[in-house]
Amino acid sequence: MSDAAAMTARPRRRFTTSGAIGMAIVGFWLLIALFGPMLAPHDVGQVIDLDVFSPASMRFPLGSDYLGRDMLSRILTAGRYTVAISFIATLVAAGVGVAAGLAAASGGWLDTLLSRVFDTVIAIPSMMFGLVVITSLGPSVPVLIGTLAVIYMPGAFRTARALALNVAMLDFVTVARARGERLPHIVFREILPNVTGPLAADFGVRFVYVVLLLSGLSFLGVGLQPPYADLGALVRENIAGLGFGAPAVLFPAVAIASLTIGVNMLIDALPDHRGRGKQ
Repeated sequence: MSDAAAMTARPRRRFTTSGAIGMAIVGFWLLIALFGPMLAPHDVGQVIDLDVFSPASMRFPLGSDYLGRDMLSRILTAGRYTVAISFIATLVAAGVGVAAGLAAASGGWLDTLLSRVFDTVIAIPSMMFGLVVITSLGPSVPVLIGTLAVIYMPGAFRTARALALNVAMLDFVTVARARGERLPHIVFREILPNVTGPLAADFGVRFVYVVLLLSGLSFLGVGLQPPYADLGALVRENIAGLGFGAPAVLFPAVAIASLTIGVNMLIDALPDHRGRGKQ
């Protein structure tokens, strides 16, 4: 290798131990989302324990809840709802926000219009927005997904717009404009391939925010309604067992924490995927 090549070569960032742990945790929760209810040892709504808030035992590995239902079965089912709702909401928020942000980077009236619209949404506190919309429309799964997506679209828009503006000033984008390329070509063929790494990391961060907001809304009683439940709803319905140190309230909280921490560890360990400008 020549001296010039050695100077320009970038050292590859190695995948760390924390990254491997984060990937294992995220993989575990993906498996729970796919197969959790199938692995549940009992029916999720079946009362099988004469006592309530039972401690962990061979029969009930995670104890029983405030009605005597098996907590392991309920967490396996609630994990699916938490992961699925959060992932779909994040996907919608990122898809719309990124597309709008890349288009706005072209400037002009479109940039002004989109910026004002998303500035209006982001000015409303997320929890307040969620409480008002979900209470008005009813706490169904589509309403939850749509509300969470709208709340986090402005952040995805701002991130994508800022990244696209930096790339839009590079020479290869200027050449594409001089060739007469249209906006869709410039956005999806010239700009997007050079910002995929930061956008992937931003997607992971927004997923964590959505999980926490969904859990918070469910804890306040406007999330999934019985007989369905996500992890936040499990904490709320078993909060009376907190004074007894009941596993029914501790394990759902630990599950939420493990999911968010695992995603953060994976994001921190992502290799450097910064886009390389075309020469």
